[in-house]
Amino acid sequence: MTLIGIAQILIFLAIVLAITKPIGVFMYRVFEGERTFLHPILRPLERLIYWCGGVREDEEQSWVRYSGAMISLSIFSFLFVYLLQRLQGHLPLNPMHFSTPQAPSNATAMTPDLAFNTAVSFITNTNWQSYSPDTTMSYLTQMAALAVQNFVSAAIGIAVAVALIRGFARHTAKTIGNFWVDVTRCTVYILLPICFVATLFFVWQGSIQNFKGPVTATTLEGATQVIEQGPLASQLSMKMLGTNGGGYFNANSAHPYENPTPLSNVLQMLLIFSLGAGLTYMFGKSVRDPRQGWAIFAAMAVMFLVGVSICYWAEQRGNPMVSSMGIEHVYTGSQPGGNMEGKEVRFGIAQSTLFATVTTDASCGAVNGMHDSFTPIGGLVPLFNIETDEVIFGGVGAGLYSMLIYVIVAVFIGGLMVGRTPEYVGKKIEQKEVKMAIIAILATSVVILGFTALSSVAPFAKNGYWNAPGPAAANTNNNGAHGLSEILYAYSSGAGNNGSAFAGINANTPWYNLTIGLDMLVGRFLFIIPALAIAGSLAAKKMIPVTSGTLPTNGTLFVVLLIGTCLIVGALTYFPALSLGPIVEHFQMLNGKLF
Repeated sequence: MTLIGIAQILIFLAIVLAITKPIGVFMYRVFEGERTFLHPILRPLERLIYWCGGVREDEEQSWVRYSGAMISLSIFSFLFVYLLQRLQGHLPLNPMHFSTPQAPSNATAMTPDLAFNTAVSFITNTNWQSYSPDTTMSYLTQMAALAVQNFVSAAIGIAVAVALIRGFARHTAKTIGNFWVDVTRCTVYILLPICFVATLFFVWQGSIQNFKGPVTATTLEGATQVIEQGPLASQLSMKMLGTNGGGYFNANSAHPYENPTPLSNVLQMLLIFSLGAGLTYMFGKSVRDPRQGWAIFAAMAVMFLVGVSICYWAEQRGNPMVSSMGIEHVYTGSQPGGNMEGKEVRFGIAQSTLFATVTTDASCGAVNGMHDSFTPIGGLVPLFNIETDEVIFGGVGAGLYSMLIYVIVAVFIGGLMVGRTPEYVGKKIEQKEVKMAIIAILATSVVILGFTALSSVAPFAKNGYWNAPGPAAANTNNNGAHGLSEILYAYSSGAGNNGSAFAGINANTPWYNLTIGLDMLVGRFLFIIPALAIAGSLAAKKMIPVTSGTLPTNGTLFVVLLIGTCLIVGALTYFPALSLGPIVEHFQMLNGKLF
């Protein structure tokens, strides 16, 4: 590792730390209904939305009604996105004629299973893409279906986190807020203003925002190249802020239109972490003890630093098999050394590994390098980040409510250690809360490991229905340990609502489209519904005083306990699968038998 690379990582974390409190305070005021500097401009819009939707701003909901509202919006969103994809060939703003007989030869057909997968992907904030966006989706579909869901799914995640925060903060209460009000306030006061400014910034840096058709350019070699155009920058800002990750181009944030400069690269990473970090401070402020929020932030920050350090070390160290060929592999100042395969020269190893760690910590899924080309240990870090249930800052809202579920498990373990009923921020953690937490944690691991096992051994017939017909023939993923890693990563990414991939696997088949779709639904809703049930249960409880026997949950000891809980649960659950994938691949690399 180089000093400049280490400095880039530490400066990034310092900026995240600096913006955490201001963002957390602002979010607290928004969701408490307090006046902010944006109210003179945006309050009329908020009221208009309530009037159009028939929403009573002062009416709150129980956790059951809150869950029902969340599910109903998700179902409507799924149907809307699915139908818009299937009908895009008959709708305007489709200059490439996708889903029509005039579509270009390289276009991807929008089949029912692919439309199902994509619709599920965007309503669950996963943005898994089994297709190439620039050869599949019309401008209208990109804007009205995908970009809109970037806002809606992100707002739902934040609303659920806010509801769970209220569960910890309130006492003897029957309600946890109003879902429609929370989603509206999140969208109007937080997501839209930040995205507006970020979109202008990305356009300034070189991202495109237009409705033109593709442009044909002549390269330096004299060949011709077709360069797609479209309304990119507006979708780019939200895919980062909302930790959605779905790219306008297949190369995602490695594409020069989506990530033009090193400065745009840094802003994209800050957008990914900003709201997840801010919610930790909002939690502390809501429960009247900011140290509780900082303890959660500290646990997230430590796991982030450990992960990015390992990933950066592995990639900067490179592949010894390449080094044995006499190729320079050490950083010299004039060349980067290490493993540059699949990485952009304009970002380098430090920024690529930092981006890979950030995007998998935060369930974003955007990539500025190809994870499939990382070394085995370098690729293990993003994979394991997802398998911790995305608790390291995590997706917007999802990171905090996932971490609070692990907090419940941690205080339960701590209570067993000291022989007392577990307590957290003045609430007893009892049987119901622990059961709901375990259901959420087990649900994701069951679908990840179950679908990975089935996909590894199922005897797919070449060109059969459940595999890819035509040119994309059966078994297009790699064999051996790396092939298993690709499958494991795909289902981990789906259940973790991340959306990134090892990309060496052909996932646009009926089998993968349907099973990864189910994978994403379980990972989203079997985490949200238990979290809301916990919120309702905790809100109804009485506050209990802190005594000398209460386990402190705002200090270093609890931070260590929380980190240990997250890592041990993840390790015990996934180590057998990881040992057959990236770990054995690492030893194959050391023994010179990787290929």
